[in-house]
Amino acid sequence: MNNQQKSELLLAGVILARSTSFVLSKSAMNSLTPFNLLAVRFLTAFLFLALIFGKKLVHIQRTELKYGFLLGLLFTIMMGCELTGLRATDSATTSFIENSAMIFVPILQFVFMKKKLKGAEGLRIVLAVSGIAFLTLGGSGGLLRSGCVYLLGSAIFYASAILLTNIASRKGDPLIIGITQVFTIGFLSLIMSFILEQPRLPQTGSEWGMILGLAIICSGFGFTLQPVAQRGTTAERAGMMCALSPLSASLQGVMILNDQMSPYKLAGCLMILLSLLVPVLLNSLRRPLSQRPVFNHS
Repeated sequence: MNNQQKSELLLAGVILARSTSFVLSKSAMNSLTPFNLLAVRFLTAFLFLALIFGKKLVHIQRTELKYGFLLGLLFTIMMGCELTGLRATDSATTSFIENSAMIFVPILQFVFMKKKLKGAEGLRIVLAVSGIAFLTLGGSGGLLRSGCVYLLGSAIFYASAILLTNIASRKGDPLIIGITQVFTIGFLSLIMSFILEQPRLPQTGSEWGMILGLAIICSGFGFTLQPVAQRGTTAERAGMMCALSPLSASLQGVMILNDQMSPYKLAGCLMILLSLLVPVLLNSLRRPLSQRPVFNHS
């Protein structure tokens, strides 16, 4: 296994870990407000990480601090939009629309880095936009209905964070950047909670259980190690691997929250999934027959 494969395996684990946040957050917001939830979740995660990596944090560099803060700012906005949208729709729709971030990665690269769009990327964008349209059918207002605008905003900020992470992970220690990012999300969310909400600590064992799950699994592992994982791969590959999150979140939503999958939603999910997998399918078709994988059924 080469370094890129190891990085992408770690990235897959990171994405799957973070996919559990949709179900846990949906349940936690029955009693906690969005920024209050983010503040407690990420500050708890930071305390957990500081206990383990405290010696490394002592030697933090200015560049790592800068990129950790910028990433934390992007993720705070992204997750504020995510939780606001999640309150108005189900976990599967939230995850699929948010992870359509991959269609915004090449668009943002074209706008800000003058990187030309490839033919396959145009097909992916058409499929993903069509999928989002199907996901939002059946409710008044379409894309403008409650929650969907926030989820599209979340997708755009997620794409921006993927691109910045690709740069930041090569400018310093990606682990330190990830830990700084976690603290920044918690700190900024606490400020927003005091401004917009009435923050409080979790009161029950159930609330603390969900917070610890979100803090350790989703934030401590999921967010912190994303810069480490992305260091060994490309922004395009990272965006494509977003497919894992909505698939996992959809299954969890159906099994745990009893989310319903209407024909429209199912069609939308399949279109977005196909858009994420287009590069893999095209690369497979372009390979000579002799280089394609052979499956032995004996």
